[in-house]
Amino acid sequence: MSLIKQLWIAIAIVTLIALGGSLVVSTLSARHYLEQQLQVKNLDNATSLALSLSQMPKDAVTVELQISAQFDAGHYRLIRLTSPTGEVLAEREYSGVLDGAPEWFISLIPIEPHAGVAQVQDGWRQFGTLTLESHQRYAYAALWQGTLQLLGWFALGGVLTGLIGTLIIRHITRPLGRVVEQAEAIGGRRFVTTPEPSTREFRSVVRAMNTLSERVRAILAEESRRLEQLRRQTQQDEMTGLLNRGQFLNQLDSALSRDDAHAAGTLLLARVGDLAELNQRVGRGATDRLLRDLAQQLAGLAGGNANWEAGRMNGSDFALLAPGREDAGELAHELARKLHDTLDAHLNDVRVALPVAATNYAAGENRSQVLARADGALATAEQAGDRSLRVESGGTHAPYPDLQSWRAALLSAIERDGVRLGAYPVVANDGRLLHDEAPIRVLLDGIWQPAGFFMPHAARLGVMPRFDIAVVHAALRAIAHDGRERGINVSAESLRDANFRGELFSLLQADPATAKRLWLEVPEYGALRHLAEFRTLCVALQPLGCRVGIEHVGAHFGELGDLHELGLDYVKIDAAIVRGIDSNAGNQAFLRGLCMIAHSLGLMTIAEGVSSAAEQKALPGLGIDGMTGPAVREGAAA
Repeated sequence: MSLIKQLWIAIAIVTLIALGGSLVVSTLSARHYLEQQLQVKNLDNATSLALSLSQMPKDAVTVELQISAQFDAGHYRLIRLTSPTGEVLAEREYSGVLDGAPEWFISLIPIEPHAGVAQVQDGWRQFGTLTLESHQRYAYAALWQGTLQLLGWFALGGVLTGLIGTLIIRHITRPLGRVVEQAEAIGGRRFVTTPEPSTREFRSVVRAMNTLSERVRAILAEESRRLEQLRRQTQQDEMTGLLNRGQFLNQLDSALSRDDAHAAGTLLLARVGDLAELNQRVGRGATDRLLRDLAQQLAGLAGGNANWEAGRMNGSDFALLAPGREDAGELAHELARKLHDTLDAHLNDVRVALPVAATNYAAGENRSQVLARADGALATAEQAGDRSLRVESGGTHAPYPDLQSWRAALLSAIERDGVRLGAYPVVANDGRLLHDEAPIRVLLDGIWQPAGFFMPHAARLGVMPRFDIAVVHAALRAIAHDGRERGINVSAESLRDANFRGELFSLLQADPATAKRLWLEVPEYGALRHLAEFRTLCVALQPLGCRVGIEHVGAHFGELGDLHELGLDYVKIDAAIVRGIDSNAGNQAFLRGLCMIAHSLGLMTIAEGVSSAAEQKALPGLGIDGMTGPAVREGAAA
């Protein structure tokens, strides 16, 4: 119940109590006063009439006429003249009803004044006794009107008091709205702070809540720093800061299993020739500085692009993984130029071999195939010269020769309802189905193609928002058909598209019951690059009941500093961390810390790309709440 309602109830109770007490006191006082006045009137009128009768002839007609005249001239209930023996000589009595007030009021508050009594003389002899009673109906009418007026004034006073009190309470409790918003935000796992109000009681509450939010923020920041430090220790090469071989291969496996706009890409390898001889000629310190500068060039190239990763495969070999970039030749020439310039800047008088190789890859390829192709290209480049470059074509052959053909085919698939969803179970640790992951499938040339086949071209053409809206339509239809919850991806391109967000909100608002069974997830790089738009999406979708999460969470989780303000429901851990988790102690520690931070924010943690029973068995002990991947089946507990 609101404070305003409680105020009105309190005012009503106080008004009723005051009214009741006032009515009792004033009514009893008025009744006593009216009884006294009627009693005095009865006595005065009886004395006056008795004096008149004493001076008049005592025949029955004259006496009767005098009493009738007096009765008709005044407001009397009874005038009676009795002889000394008790015989009634004359009598007039009002036989009507009391109409000055309601019957219940008359019965509740009786007015009973004493009758006026006087003696009538006939000379020196007593003629009779005169009894006179005035009528009470006018007294009741006056008492009733006074009671109604008092009730009206109290009602008016109560209403005015309530209105004034409401305005005062609203003014006083204006800061309470911000307190409520902050409390709701904390309840929604958004630890925000608000300015302290001037009201002392509210100020202490807001200060305590701000302290709580700041403390949680500080704890999360500290844990994120520790997690990042642990990640560097377990996943990065100590000297160069690039990913070590094991983690880089995990990233390659994850890239080959993607089914979004970054499903295809390029793998590049570079090798510093004869590293042992270089150590002898220029010294270990100079060689280490050179390797660090080469690594910095690779890291700089990777850091400016989403999902790109650079790694050190061994002492002399470096690798760059570029998802979403398929022009391998152009990228290889850019990388070779940067690396060769770095060599020349360090070693003016020493010629060092540094061949570069590149190959394309496509979604669904085997890691060994891609690595074999890249290693073969690097070996060919080494044989061709000390700073040669070799590009090996690979991946799936494109069915369309140019982007315009791709555009026509993709838009035709949307317009002709050539879009459907797959279904891969996402289950809790006890085997309970959380939702079906629903990747898009598109009909191209009579074949249903997976997302990784066409998404890179859709992203390049700028039509991703149209495909994502088609996915939302398909997911809502599927949920309405079988009632199973669905999880769909929202691309970074759609996230920053205002038209897409508006159409998405309209679709979900039009069917709130179905919207509550929808899981929406955005890739980590999309949430990082478009944090403002992602926050807008989260705030807008929260009242609709659908769940919002981040997928492919991994190395950049610590950069989501404002994660606690978004009100998310879950995160999906990238397959690069999950791969081989049963035997990788470093990734186990990192995943355990990541899950601890997520759980402190109330987030569910789901592992992606679970490919073996050993991984499935190890994940719950590390804090994972659910999982999906080739090894996961609905109803099978981990």
